[in-house]
Amino acid sequence: MRKEIVINSTPREVRVAILEDGELVELLIEREDSRRTVGDIYLGRITAVIPGIQAAFVDIGQERAAFLHVSDVATGSIDPDLLDDEEFILNRKTRELPPIENLLKKGQEILVQVRKEAIGTKGPRITSQLSLPGRYAVLMPDLDHIGVSKKIDSRRERHRLRSVVRRHRPKGAAIIVRTAGAGVSSDQLRDDIRYLEKLWKEIRSKVERATPPSLVHEDVEITIFALRDLFSEHVDQIIIDRKEEYDRLRSYLKSFAPQLASRVRLYRDKLPIFDQYEIEDEIEKTLERKIWLKKGGYIVIEHAEAMVAIDVNTGRFTGKKDQEETILETNLIAAREISRQLRLRDIGGIIVVDFIDMEREENRRKVYNEFRNAMRKDRSRARVYPISDLGLIEISRKRVRPSLLHYYSDECPYCSGSGKVLSIESMAMKVEHWIRRIGSLKNERGIQFRVNPILGVYLREEREENILELARAHRLKVEIVDDPRMHREDFEIFTQDGSRNLKTEFT
Repeated sequence: MRKEIVINSTPREVRVAILEDGELVELLIEREDSRRTVGDIYLGRITAVIPGIQAAFVDIGQERAAFLHVSDVATGSIDPDLLDDEEFILNRKTRELPPIENLLKKGQEILVQVRKEAIGTKGPRITSQLSLPGRYAVLMPDLDHIGVSKKIDSRRERHRLRSVVRRHRPKGAAIIVRTAGAGVSSDQLRDDIRYLEKLWKEIRSKVERATPPSLVHEDVEITIFALRDLFSEHVDQIIIDRKEEYDRLRSYLKSFAPQLASRVRLYRDKLPIFDQYEIEDEIEKTLERKIWLKKGGYIVIEHAEAMVAIDVNTGRFTGKKDQEETILETNLIAAREISRQLRLRDIGGIIVVDFIDMEREENRRKVYNEFRNAMRKDRSRARVYPISDLGLIEISRKRVRPSLLHYYSDECPYCSGSGKVLSIESMAMKVEHWIRRIGSLKNERGIQFRVNPILGVYLREEREENILELARAHRLKVEIVDDPRMHREDFEIFTQDGSRNLKTEFT
């Protein structure tokens, strides 16, 4: 599989696209006014301790208070993806947690790190167990542990890496060797650990001089993040379209991974880089609900408050054999595309996929195995549960930032996220109901409806006779006035002289 990283860099926005065999599978975006905050370290102040949810809220200087759960205070937060020590993980999970009120007090200063960015109405999720990632290792202060990424399979290599870490690990800190550390020399790993040790000393020095809430360490911006966390021997090349960033990336790589520096290439063509690699069109499609599949099937992605639902349909695909074979082929194609869309759109949390019902258990297993294999490419931690009798597969996927849809879009001011607005016919019926209500309960000679122009045109052209008939029955003069400021689903009702708002008198 050919893997490439394409970077479009401008002064106001940087976009990092990951391609596998020419197909877009991940997209990372950082804008000047909304940069990523995961990994940033703050000196905060506790504003509330809530025993009922065993959590505290911490002021770190952001718009919303950050959320700190007791599990992120008492037992640390080492990402299980980094570890190979099952006993260590088990001890952390089964250890009885002390009450949070015994650990933290309101007004207390605390050093914390952002684990998840603010999403929707929720503030950022933080931890007091810090981790500093380098190119090959992660340093975690105040822990006593040596770990090696589970993705490094060779037992001999794992033993070698542990031996190197034992010789160079700073006192009072844990070191986890990252997947990128496989095969690196002892000197490279040693230098990375020393760099992290020096960085931690600098952070501690800033903390001593800081007053909460303060940012004491800002994680690397997105282009360096792409090199540190995404670039490896498995990536064929990085292409970037800005000379200053190209020089900076080459300089960074020459210090940390000189053997990879030659794989960074400067894009010089006139055609925008994302158009050259057909990425721009793919980004547009990430905002759509419906995704067409090869051979004519399609999937529909719906975002709800607590989960994401994905539906699979055969669409125009009729197949060549029997119905079961057609359904199986559609489901297999959908399984591969859904795994790509989860990565591309960065959809996290609980996801439910409704595959087309299959009668044979053997076919259900094929679809489940295909989906699991496709999800193994995902960098985010995800768990895929077996397919149910109803053809549903449930997935939990780690979420650290808002999905691409939420990043690119705002909530619709008309439908408030429901995706629906009342029809013009329904709005006209509401106007008629209000004429009856006011005519029956108020002693008015005339009333004035101020409505959205779209509704106004419909009332005058399609419902004029109905309104005149109601007006005569209740001895009212009814006037329809267009007001472009009115929401399509709303209207105001005033007395004939405009002195009173009759609608508010009923609330």
